[in-house]
Amino acid sequence: MGTNLTKQNRFDAIIIGAGACGLMCAVQAGFLGKRTLILEHNDKPGAKILISGGGRCNYTNLHTTANQFISQNQHFCKSAFAQWTVEDTITFFETYGINGAEKTLGQLFPESGKAKDVVKVFTDLCEQLDQEIRLNTKAKAITPIKDGFTVSYERNGKSNELYAPKVIMATGGLPISKLGATDFGMRTARTLGLTVTETAPALVPLTITGKQQSWYEQLSGSSIFSRVWNERASFEENILFTHWGLSGPAILQISSYWKPGESIFIDLLPNRSIVDIILQENPKQLLQTLLSGLFTKKFAEALGVYLPIQKNLASLSKADLQNIETLIHEFKVTPAGTKGYDKAEVMRGGVSTDELSSKTLESKKVPGLFFGGECVDVTGWLGGYNFQWAWASGFVIAQNI
Repeated sequence: MGTNLTKQNRFDAIIIGAGACGLMCAVQAGFLGKRTLILEHNDKPGAKILISGGGRCNYTNLHTTANQFISQNQHFCKSAFAQWTVEDTITFFETYGINGAEKTLGQLFPESGKAKDVVKVFTDLCEQLDQEIRLNTKAKAITPIKDGFTVSYERNGKSNELYAPKVIMATGGLPISKLGATDFGMRTARTLGLTVTETAPALVPLTITGKQQSWYEQLSGSSIFSRVWNERASFEENILFTHWGLSGPAILQISSYWKPGESIFIDLLPNRSIVDIILQENPKQLLQTLLSGLFTKKFAEALGVYLPIQKNLASLSKADLQNIETLIHEFKVTPAGTKGYDKAEVMRGGVSTDELSSKTLESKKVPGLFFGGECVDVTGWLGGYNFQWAWASGFVIAQNI
């Protein structure tokens, strides 16, 4: 089938999705003299890159190791990270004019603070390297044939198909539907007999319903540096109260390790002891005054539902102190659910790592088919980790197509 194709339709590989993984894959393939075509159903490339980090794009994290990733196989991502390191990411972007500015916890942002600069690096390189990006083009089906694949797609209301010896699924995950998120990657995997690990929203706000909801609503907008944990993980960052529950970096982080029906715990005063503070303060002081100094007046008043805030410190009983200690250091929350894929940063789960070679990211069952980025069961923490996985997986695939 490939013999009669013109140059315009002769590609070494077709990439589905012009996100971080797909764009990096196309550029790296171009460096190796290979020609790729990216099919992207949005009207512009890099839609999720453009909104990441509030439009500033936290494009990697200096502390990246396999330990910051959730997967059925914790070791799977190690090979990709050995082949494309954080230093490689930094050097790559510096080469094309983007210098990193480090924020908290190893997060790197472009000095310009503009995510569009990151996308421009890729679109410029694709143009220079003769890598085609076909926008407003929706891939419909991937069919293995002899020596390759046919890719059925729809563009401007017309159906058509292309041939390529290799296909890369860089389709992303299920967040965020307004950016055109679909389950095409997972659906294709299942159609071709590949296992997909159960998916769920990750890095997502948690909701509180029922009689407790009004307590959270009154604190909407309040932010507190806390330690949030369950039996699987622990994070120290800010939490944010909202009118529907809890958000903020520490909550987004723990959400990836939370399952419906479970509780999480919050230490509202990490690395300090509330009881020690009480015992050292002026005993005539009201508990509410003390708490207003440690938190905010609004939060101290809200704690009056649970604590005897009108008592002075001297009159607090042993039971009171125990209650205060538990509430401040082990505040228990049982979320009703999450805000779902539309508010999630990423998706947990995806194409099973058992189905892919960790060295090449090629399907073991369907030779010539590769999966990278978010549609694979490799989910990073908040703070640039998922971008590092996207860049690394795109690079790895490019070396093997």
